[in-house]
Amino acid sequence: MARAFPQAGEEVRLPGVRLVRTGAGYDLLAAGVGPALAAASTATALTAAALDGSPYDVVVSAGIGGGFQPGAPVGSLVVADAITVADLGAETADGFLPVTELGFGTVTHRPPISLVRGVSEATGARPGTVLTVSTVTGTAARAAELRARHPQALAEGMEGFGVAEAAAAHGVPVLEIRAVSNPVGPRDRAAWRIGDALAALTEGFGKLAPALESWNTHDQ
Repeated sequence: MARAFPQAGEEVRLPGVRLVRTGAGYDLLAAGVGPALAAASTATALTAAALDGSPYDVVVSAGIGGGFQPGAPVGSLVVADAITVADLGAETADGFLPVTELGFGTVTHRPPISLVRGVSEATGARPGTVLTVSTVTGTAARAAELRARHPQALAEGMEGFGVAEAAAAHGVPVLEIRAVSNPVGPRDRAAWRIGDALAALTEGFGKLAPALESWNTHDQ
């Protein structure tokens, strides 16, 4: 993603995280793998910016992930109109219960509709639900179960919900973009196209800035 910003980056050291200032008005953060580390890293950056008197206008969680077929083919981009944690809850004899049905917490964050629309138009990304999982799907049965519970899901990743939780705590809008590197389902390393997905993500990021800059933060 850094390749989408030609300006030289200035590295900023924060507790436990590495942040790079691109010189183009955007900071890049390697948030780590999984929702917990992503939440902690994002919260650190958001807190540091707020204490410095320069809070962020929007947080973008970006990466590669699995795509639910046929809606999100390998190499395509997905932008989340809902960021949903898929496995936070309880298994019961009657099936899975999300944490909200247990009486607490949240399972979905919704990015601003106007921002999702603008990014979709600018990058060609398909809008849909992006699931956050702590364990990547590796079987057809698990993929079918997730699709049954989340029929609007286009992709899954491991960080988006954590980033969204941190952004929500700071009252900052959040966006999630995923480039599809593999189909969700049985693990087949030979079918993964990580290079193609990273190239698609870099190209998408090159088109993202105008959409972000033209977006009115009050139009949510």
